[in-house]
Amino acid sequence: MSSMNETPSANRIHIGFFGVRNAGKSSLVNAITNQQLCVVSEVKGTTTDPVHKAMELLPLGPVMLIDTPGFDDEGTLGELRIKKTKQILNKTDVAVLVVDAQEQTSRFNEELIAIFKEKGIPFIVAVNKCDLTEDKNAAPLYETLCENTIHVSAKTGENIVELKERIAALNKTEEPELRLVGDLIFPSDLVVLVIPIDKAAPKGRLILPQQQTIRDILDADGIAVTCKEDRLKETLENIAKKPRLVITDSQVFAKVAADTPPEIPLISFSILFARYKGLLTSAVQGAKQIDKLQDGDTALISEGCTHHRQCDDIGTVKLPRWLRNYTGKDLKFEFTSGGEFPDDLTKYKLIIHCGGCMLNEREMKYRLKCAQDQQVPMTNYGIAIAFVQGILERAAAALFALSKKM
Repeated sequence: MSSMNETPSANRIHIGFFGVRNAGKSSLVNAITNQQLCVVSEVKGTTTDPVHKAMELLPLGPVMLIDTPGFDDEGTLGELRIKKTKQILNKTDVAVLVVDAQEQTSRFNEELIAIFKEKGIPFIVAVNKCDLTEDKNAAPLYETLCENTIHVSAKTGENIVELKERIAALNKTEEPELRLVGDLIFPSDLVVLVIPIDKAAPKGRLILPQQQTIRDILDADGIAVTCKEDRLKETLENIAKKPRLVITDSQVFAKVAADTPPEIPLISFSILFARYKGLLTSAVQGAKQIDKLQDGDTALISEGCTHHRQCDDIGTVKLPRWLRNYTGKDLKFEFTSGGEFPDDLTKYKLIIHCGGCMLNEREMKYRLKCAQDQQVPMTNYGIAIAFVQGILERAAAALFALSKKM
């Protein structure tokens, strides 16, 4: 588990290292990090699972380096490893294709380049082991496949610094910085955050969405006031200044809505994350599918993280219960967590995703696009909960009004 002073994984630039077995992917990651992070060996297929390393990589800043199994792996286990590698591609912001300077190009590398281009992933070809070739400019056919090609040696360190600079140059973007809530408030605005403390709440700390929201309020020079759901009325009575906004955990949406005066805007952490990840409009439209569910329909409930599930877990227990009670239908549910997300979604009538605080923007948009391509409506926890509890219209109106005032 990362410490609280680290940049969250979802906010880091994800840099994936891909290629066939024994091209030197792990050695190159070790050279870039200057650490023996990945196990290296002359034996093909040493890397059997993706290896993640969070670090600071200048001039990029906080990044997540990911070493992947060989894309030419064989056998039943090899197929599973390749599947894992393809999952990593869905959250890769920048790709490094590592090839062996002593070998000709392969169909596996050409397939990887085709995937990079199809998914719009900026990439560079790192021709490794150039210390073993007499011709330092040798890179059979790779210049024709990718103009951005560099010769490196993980063993001697040749061109490793330049490789870092090339990777950084690939990630340049002119898009404005996304904010969770900071763009909805003015300096000195008061924001009340309602945070339940129950069995599912981690001992001694807040969960990531709560941490990130508080930090964004502080970055915007706002004032964050936190309380539990049974102290909201008392909190609102005791503060002299009217809050700009109340933000609640989705699980207590109904109680908080009842205790928050209608003139105070009310939204949830999960709705803020839908907006932050660029999914808000689609998620609101997706929630309307709840009214169309019929007996026997199957919904997929997908979480971006893995954790120990409590007896009254929101994803596997509360959401199914709320949906069955609201619709009055005999619904079926399937569940995924972490990096798992089905390729074939056609069996589902609805996908309800978590807020995605542990997934980067690229992976969340990939999952949404998969759903859209297969014409399966997709919403998220907070929006689905607000919909079935009759609060979505109020929350959407509050978000719209706050956005218009800025």
